[in-house]
Amino acid sequence: MKIDRLNLSLPFLLFAFVAVTANAEMTLSATADDALPPAIVGEAPELSGQMLGYFSADDQVQGYLAVPDGEGPHGAVILIHEWNGLVQRVKETADAFAAEGYVALAADLYSGRTGANPQENMALVRETLANPEAIIANLNAAASYLRERSDTSGKIAAIGWCYGGGVALSFALGGEHHDATAIFYGRLLGDPEQMSRINHEVYGTFARNDSGIPVESVNAFVETLRNAGIENDVHIYDEISHGFWLHVDRNPEINTGPALDAWRRLKAYLGRTLGG
Repeated sequence: MKIDRLNLSLPFLLFAFVAVTANAEMTLSATADDALPPAIVGEAPELSGQMLGYFSADDQVQGYLAVPDGEGPHGAVILIHEWNGLVQRVKETADAFAAEGYVALAADLYSGRTGANPQENMALVRETLANPEAIIANLNAAASYLRERSDTSGKIAAIGWCYGGGVALSFALGGEHHDATAIFYGRLLGDPEQMSRINHEVYGTFARNDSGIPVESVNAFVETLRNAGIENDVHIYDEISHGFWLHVDRNPEINTGPALDAWRRLKAYLGRTLGG
């Protein structure tokens, strides 16, 4: 079993901020090894994908689909939004994954709704988490849609942030088979019996200054994965807070270095699990 990498001290000075210049003519391409996706630094060009109804049980559900150039076959990723829903930043990030060569479907777990403030966001979180079967059915439909496309390889990863990170873990435990799970500062479980249902390597990125997910909880999660024999690449980054990766531009001086390392790890992880 690969040794788990739990990084509790990553010096920021190892990294340099990489600026991305945006303009109306800008097109997306795969990132260089020293660059972040334009989407997460607030420099994304206009959206290039399309809205898509993929869940027949709820015609209000509208995901966002971004497709790479070329016939494929491509690996596929399901992106699971934060607590405020399928907003512009998540759609832009789907475009970024398409630029890396993956068919990306940003799922919609709120039936077309988004929150405009913390109170609305939390109401949507509570409403949907109260019906976990509907969440799993929604994501199963997303996986089925991606698997049935002629340009995909059949290999699928679920990637989520915050609310979506916890949902990605739940999907790994209770959804139909897929090949990878990437959790960004999402709620965790520590039940070894539940963890034993996962049959693929797990990626995790967390922040030491995240008051909602203490370091102790992440350590316990890693220990549970190890005891269950599940390969994993889990890091805790110092000096940063919840939400740092999808919103690097909120505090670029602090967030950029850790975000770049997490992005490199994620690209390598998707290469291992999805190929290509």
